[in-house]
Amino acid sequence: MTRQIRHTAVFCLLLLVALLANAVRVQAVQADRLDHHPGNGRPTVERFGRPRGDILVDGVPVTGSHDTRERLRFERTYTQGPLYAPVTGFLSQTYGSTDLENAEDGILSGADPRVAASLLRPGRAGAPAPGGQVATTLSAAMQRAAYAGLGGRRGAVVALAPTTGRILALVSSPSYDPSALSGTGEEVKGAWTRLNSATTRPMLNRALRQTYPPGSAFKIVTAAAALESGVVRSVGARTGITLPYRLPGTGTTLPNEVDGCDDASLEFAIKWSCNTVMAGLGVKVGLSGMLHTAEKFGFNDRALRVPSPAAPSHFDRHMTADQLALSSIGQFDTTATPLQMAMVSAAVADGGVLKYPHLVDRTTAPGGRVVSREPDRTYRRVLSTRTARRLQGMMVDVVRSGTGGRAAIDGATVGGKTGTAQHGLDNAGTPYAWFIAWAQAEDADRPAVAVAVVVEDAEADRADITGGGVAAPIARSVMRAALADPKLSQEDGHARPDGLPRAGGDPEEGGITQDDRDPPQGGPTRQDARTRGHGRAREDGDPRQEARTRGGGDPQRDGRTRDDVRP
Repeated sequence: MTRQIRHTAVFCLLLLVALLANAVRVQAVQADRLDHHPGNGRPTVERFGRPRGDILVDGVPVTGSHDTRERLRFERTYTQGPLYAPVTGFLSQTYGSTDLENAEDGILSGADPRVAASLLRPGRAGAPAPGGQVATTLSAAMQRAAYAGLGGRRGAVVALAPTTGRILALVSSPSYDPSALSGTGEEVKGAWTRLNSATTRPMLNRALRQTYPPGSAFKIVTAAAALESGVVRSVGARTGITLPYRLPGTGTTLPNEVDGCDDASLEFAIKWSCNTVMAGLGVKVGLSGMLHTAEKFGFNDRALRVPSPAAPSHFDRHMTADQLALSSIGQFDTTATPLQMAMVSAAVADGGVLKYPHLVDRTTAPGGRVVSREPDRTYRRVLSTRTARRLQGMMVDVVRSGTGGRAAIDGATVGGKTGTAQHGLDNAGTPYAWFIAWAQAEDADRPAVAVAVVVEDAEADRADITGGGVAAPIARSVMRAALADPKLSQEDGHARPDGLPRAGGDPEEGGITQDDRDPPQGGPTRQDARTRGHGRAREDGDPRQEARTRGGGDPQRDGRTRDDVRP
């Protein structure tokens, strides 16, 4: 009997050990997998069991939480949802989250350990305490100006503070109301299906995650490479790039929209957007030099976050000479996000220093205690101060008396560059109008804003959509809003020892000196829409409208032309 009792006791002990081992397996070894198992609804119930913290613009919440009294208790709400959708993203009880709702989820939900302790205190009237808050760097006035300027047309606007990297406006159009996706049920599923099937793609964040051919706006990068490499030593000197200019190794002649580009100076080529000069300079700089400069501006950076992820802008690492020529004028496979082109403008405006772009100023716990503050960081020094000043002067000339006149603002120094990128076989794709710019109040010692605008317009007359005509007025309204805010032009930041070029190009103010200039070459005249048999001659005319790749491929993937395959 004693032996049987002993065996029974041992058996029971083994069962107890097995139970303890299984508990350890479930609660420790498999805990993470079970927490994230699709069939486990407890984390979701807990996630929506308390009000979410708010996202702030100029200190004012643009989000909220609605108590539904249902199992998933709190549902996300959005104030002026379409205006701020590319910033906030959405938080859905059905489809997850995007953008700041996703990137700052730990703070907003209260799951971040730095916030969790504050949630032990109940909220108002005994309700659960809300999560932490995220204060953005946005200017509400600039955001409204950018959104109104696009007016529902497909496109995007990004505005940065050049000396800090703060994102002041980030707009994607057309937009959507994130509130339509917040809850559950058939209505939410219908909204999801409708938004994702819309031909205008309203849920695409064009400001951060859509890349476009930058067209002539990219010529600022090419000019920077030419100056930094020493290929161009004086912006007013003739470049030796004569007409007709044929893409290297091909029989294709590159067109210009204006007269005067034959052996023109860099200064003239930027002011009047000469394709031939800029393509020729890109080839002279060489692939390694062009790639080095482009990547210093941020191209090919796959790790860029603001903190929402941004799509990498692209500049090919392997190209033939003809492809490099096209890439140097923002064509071929060169693509850029609006954020990237705003970074190009900001680096020039800030004397060659590029600040890391960021959208969050600080995060706070429910009681207002600061949890984290985003510092102003330098992305890298892109250009020498001298090169930046020369580029500033040329961009000022573009606005003062060149293709960007519609961006001029009384009482401010404005520099800009237009771009109109045609693309697709025979230029059949939707044209993109670009404008990149920066602005500084006359009484300020630093630029207030750098901006990039891109507009897609499938309905416009193809002869009318240009960066200077369509995108520049939008940039102007955004820059005006920045200049009207004294905090932006006078905020704490490093002083500008080199200054910016004032009207008249005073060398003491950082402008272009007489040594940099050649005698005037005469003003250009607009050519007929057809130029020497090369199709429509536009500011950014694309020679690939005649091109065909070997084997009939896509000319956007190969710069070789029909002439290359002739016996």
